[in-house]
Amino acid sequence: MRAVILDGIVLGLGFGLLGVGLTLVYGLGGVLNLAYGEIAVFAAIVISELMARDTPTVLAACVGMLAAALLSVLLDLTLMRPVYRQTGEHRTLLGLLLTLGVAFVIVGLLNWKYPTGALYIFVGGDPISLAGVPMTTGSIWASLIAIVAAGLLLVFFGLTTFGRGVRSVIQDEVGARLVGISPSLVRTLIFALSGGLAGLVAVTRAMTAPVTVSAGFDLTTFALIVAVVGGLGSVAGAFLAGVILGIVDNVSAHYIGEYITSIVLLGAAGLTILVRPRGLLGR
Repeated sequence: MRAVILDGIVLGLGFGLLGVGLTLVYGLGGVLNLAYGEIAVFAAIVISELMARDTPTVLAACVGMLAAALLSVLLDLTLMRPVYRQTGEHRTLLGLLLTLGVAFVIVGLLNWKYPTGALYIFVGGDPISLAGVPMTTGSIWASLIAIVAAGLLLVFFGLTTFGRGVRSVIQDEVGARLVGISPSLVRTLIFALSGGLAGLVAVTRAMTAPVTVSAGFDLTTFALIVAVVGGLGSVAGAFLAGVILGIVDNVSAHYIGEYITSIVLLGAAGLTILVRPRGLLGR
C-alpha cells in the first residue's frame, strides 16, 4: 500500500504542475487553454529531437521549455487578443473554441511530422529506499523538481512585487489598471510562464514514462480536473488537488484497474465541486 501511495504522490506532483499552468491563465484572463496539453507535447518533441542530435539533456530540456513558452506567448499575442475584448461567457466560449482549434493544429502537425515521436529521459542510478519502498531515481528527481517548482511559484506569487501584481490583476483587473499595472503585459508574461511549466511537465513525466505525440489530450484533461478541484486561480490549490488526485488515480488503478481510473477521477472531482463549488482553496 505504501508503494501505491508514494507512486501516487509522484504522479500527483506532476498533476499539480499541470494544473498550475492552466489555472494561472484562467485566473488572469478567464480563458481555459485547451491547447495546454499539446504545448507540453510540443516541448517534449523539441527536447526529443535535440537529444537525438546529441544535445545534453539539461540543455535540451531548457530549450524545450523556452520553445513552449514562446509558443504560448505567440498564442497570447495573436488569437487571444480578440478573446480579451469579450467579457463574461462570450470570452470563455471564444477562448475554448480558439484554443481547441490550436490544439487540433498542433497535434495534426506533430502527427504528420513526428508520428512516432516520444520523449523518455532515462535517469540512471540504483533505486532509492523511501519509507521502506524502493523508488526509481527518475521518480525521485521528477518529484524533487516538482516540489522545488511549487516552492518557487508560491514564493514568487506571495513575496515578490510582480507576483503580488499578478494576484491583484486576478482579483480586480480594473483596480490593478488604476494603480499602474498593465493587465495585458501581465497576461503575456503569465502565458509564457504557463508554457514553461508545460515544458517542465513534459520533462518530469518523461523521467517516469514516455511522453508520446498522442498524450496531449490526456494531459489537458488532467490539468482541467486538477485546476477545477484545486480552485481556479489558486497555485497552492492546484498542487494540493494534484497530490490528492494522483493518489486517488494510482490507488484506483492498482485495486480496480486502469480502465476505470478516469471515471474515478471525474467522480472525485464532481464530489469535490458539490461540497466546495470554488474548489479546495478557491475563493
